[in-house]
Amino acid sequence: MDVSVHIIVEGLVQGVGYRWYAARRAEALGVRGYTRNLYDGTVEVHASGDRSLLEELIRDLKIGPRSAHVTDMKIEWDAPEKGPGSQFEIR
Repeated sequence: MDVSVHIIVEGLVQGVGYRWYAARRAEALGVRGYTRNLYDGTVEVHASGDRSLLEELIRDLKIGPRSAHVTDMKIEWDAPEKGPGSQFEIR
């Protein structure tokens, strides 16, 4: 079943390739959405797809690239996003 998830990732996640890592993992899983840096030093990930694939993405995001250090994640599930988006992008 398709759903959407909104994630705020806290810790040392900016300037360490975290958005690139998130995008590569999402693309590998066939998940659509985006990731971007927020002004407060966190990274936002918004993704849509099959719930089991999104759960796998969340597990990967908790680890992140070697240079990152994730301290917390805020996760909110929602109905699937509507629209033409079929890719995952870095904003």
